Amino acid sequence: MSKTIPKVAIVAGEASGDMLGYHLIQAMQAERNDISFIGIAGPKMMSLGAKSLYPMEKLSVRGYVEVIKHLYGLLKLRKQLLQQLIDEKPDVFIGIDAPDFNFWLERKLKAKGIPTIHYVSPSIWAWRKGRIHHIKRAVSHMLALFPFESPIYDKAGIPVTYIGHPLADVLPIEPDVEKMREVLKIQPNAIVVAMLPGSRQSEVTQHAQLFVETAQIIQKEYAESQTTEVLFLVPLITRETRAIFESAMHAAYLAHPDLVLNMQIMFGHAHDAMEAADVVIVASGTATLEAALLKKPMVITYRMPYLSWQILKRMRYLPYVGLPNILAGKFLVPELLQHEATAQNVADATLRLLSDKTYLQTLKETFTHIHLSLKQNSAAKAAKTVLSYL
Repeated sequence: MSKTIPKVAIVAGEASGDMLGYHLIQAMQAERNDISFIGIAGPKMMSLGAKSLYPMEKLSVRGYVEVIKHLYGLLKLRKQLLQQLIDEKPDVFIGIDAPDFNFWLERKLKAKGIPTIHYVSPSIWAWRKGRIHHIKRAVSHMLALFPFESPIYDKAGIPVTYIGHPLADVLPIEPDVEKMREVLKIQPNAIVVAMLPGSRQSEVTQHAQLFVETAQIIQKEYAESQTTEVLFLVPLITRETRAIFESAMHAAYLAHPDLVLNMQIMFGHAHDAMEAADVVIVASGTATLEAALLKKPMVITYRMPYLSWQILKRMRYLPYVGLPNILAGKFLVPELLQHEATAQNVADATLRLLSDKTYLQTLKETFTHIHLSLKQNSAAKAAKTVLSYL
């Protein structure tokens, strides 16, 4: 009798989910090499043999207005995917983040008797807390990245495992700034500002002009007050986002041809840019946590279309949105959102961070404590949970 190959259905919606899936699949393959993976995967997961039924980019839509624009296509894709997964009869389904897309799939698959694991708890502690009942209908097991999430699921009677955050496992407790500057050929005494406007085209469109104008103000400040060179590193992951940002740079140059920015656009390498930096200006998202784990002072900012912002702010009940502040339980680093996200405000906040040495030391100590609490060998813990369902 031929042996049945275990089959895992897995769906990731964006680059960060692809990375989580990559480490999870790696950890599972380290335990057994006979598992097949099928669903929606990015290049990282596909490099380990995961079969993607649709391009992951189809799911990478953020913001209420943006989702509405693509709603018909997303709903059609999701319905088709559901039928394909039912036909495949997987032993378990793993939804990585993308809660609005994955919870629907999970509810339908769970009703068909397929165990469903959701990897990355949605931010129900920040908004939409009523979703817990919806989650219970959809999820057989929740994998939580942050320690404060487990009690929420325990109370609701949803099986949960706190696995820590994978970034805390892969990033060193003490970043080697000097070595990274050598690798990137940066002068040791330069002031380095890493600028991360987001990974999606919509995010870069919202932030490109803001970031370029912020860089102009900071560079002008250093040029007028001292001889220290300031360098801006801008990691972007696609040609499209690079083109958007370069267009903003060109417009800024036309407006101020006397001020040529010392700005270097990088293809990817966000980690390298942040590790080499003295300070990070970052769009709210997972990158804020990476900056914290690299012990970097940062200014968190975010802009979105007006209607999306109006909807979101009415649903929010935590005063902060950045993960470093949420984990610290206080405003540890500045957040400048929507109408407060002006070039002058962001530049002023950045310059204040660079000048306050006492604050920088306190920040480093707090980020180190956060790092140690999140370092849990998360991929192995997640893999152990998934394997228990096979």
